[in-house]
Amino acid sequence: MTSSLITPSRAKRDKPTIGFVNLGCSKNQVDSEVMLGTLVAGGFQLTGDARAAEVVIINTCGFIEEAKQESINSIIEHGRLKKAGSCRVLIAAGCLAQRYQGELLKELPELDGVVGTGEFGRIAEICKSLLAPKVRQQRLWLGQPPYLYDAETPRIRLGAPHSAYLKIAEGCNRNCAFCAIPIMRGKQRSRPIESIVTEATRLAQEGVRELNLISQDTINYGVDLGLRQGLTTLLRELVTVDHVRWIRPFYLYPQQVTDELLELYAGEARITKYLDMPLQHISDGMLKRMHRLGDRKHLTRLVERIRTKIPGVFFRTAFIVGFPGETDAMFEELKQFMVDMEFDRAAVFLYSDEEGTSAVDLDRKVDRAVMEERRNELLAVQDSISAAKNRDHVGQTLEVLVDGISEESNGLLEARHEGLAPEIDGVVYCESGTARPGEFVSVTVTDVAGYDLIAQQVGRAAVTVSSASPSLLMPKKAGAGYR
Repeated sequence: MTSSLITPSRAKRDKPTIGFVNLGCSKNQVDSEVMLGTLVAGGFQLTGDARAAEVVIINTCGFIEEAKQESINSIIEHGRLKKAGSCRVLIAAGCLAQRYQGELLKELPELDGVVGTGEFGRIAEICKSLLAPKVRQQRLWLGQPPYLYDAETPRIRLGAPHSAYLKIAEGCNRNCAFCAIPIMRGKQRSRPIESIVTEATRLAQEGVRELNLISQDTINYGVDLGLRQGLTTLLRELVTVDHVRWIRPFYLYPQQVTDELLELYAGEARITKYLDMPLQHISDGMLKRMHRLGDRKHLTRLVERIRTKIPGVFFRTAFIVGFPGETDAMFEELKQFMVDMEFDRAAVFLYSDEEGTSAVDLDRKVDRAVMEERRNELLAVQDSISAAKNRDHVGQTLEVLVDGISEESNGLLEARHEGLAPEIDGVVYCESGTARPGEFVSVTVTDVAGYDLIAQQVGRAAVTVSSASPSLLMPKKAGAGYR
């Protein structure tokens, strides 16, 4: 996800101006929201015109090669504002900054500061220190990750006013061979349940009706706090928060999935019947080389168990193709698994060597062209499956959450049913109706358009909200490959 800030124009001119660019995932978005809130509380004003900003901050992503290159390109692009705009200070923050630290300062001399993932809470102080000297000096701020905000931390939310991401933990204790997240984010650290519920309550009071729970390893929430069944315990508390209609946990690792958790999903109306569980592969040989727990037998039974326990569940997963050692036979096994399991959505990523991970040293690398061909084959399989599942909705009446006027056409409303997460799963286009953003309405599906549905509004649902103020920022939808 790539985003740049749009802010209200009312601001005192005597305050230093900040331009902000958010790159990467929803977890990065929350970090950006926290930094923005901290900056405003610290005496800065925000501007949507980067040319007018005295300080420009790029919240970078360092997850895979394409994301790293996007971050570097953004730094270079905004570095030109030191000559063509008002920029005095250019800062790289976030994952790429944490991972490459001094290398960024050396290779990108336009940078004034690098702020790692452990220093977000000091961003206002850092900006002031970089603005103060008359003689320019590049500096690093690299505290130990992970920084973890709490319910009292200032936060300026980006995106739709009625939908919010709520970070429940930071870091990861897993040892997946391909993943650099523990390098950039550190070991898992969970927020206390009380802090999360307090923030959820405040968000609901501000008009949020959909809470999207995020972390690197959501199924493992609370283990570091000594909690057993931590996610289940947290969800039982969150469903008591007034005015929240949908609670959607993301990123469930395919281990530690208890019957108690699945029964809570099935029996609690406020928890969306939506599972986001990256499986990464299905070949036993690949799973072992990836350092993933479980095998094909376990994963197959798990998917079947989830579908039995939660009738009608929308199942999203993710796979990696081209991991070192992936043979044609292993790939064909994965493709047949996708055909057999008929997931609602599946992201497909190309493997890339990530410095510091154990996979870098593995033999039998797969050519890029072969990886791309394999990804295209899997996406074609998923396109067919998702299209068929969408056609099953034609004639059905669904409850949807209205997001607003569609970017595709001013004559259409854009909405989502509970099986469609923001930004990544497609939308429901409503051809008639006058519902406002944040309202729940009933629609009848009339047609299918790829990953999207076409529908007509037939009534308002029992839960409605008032129209909210315009958002500061509407993130772009995730790119191709994550479907």
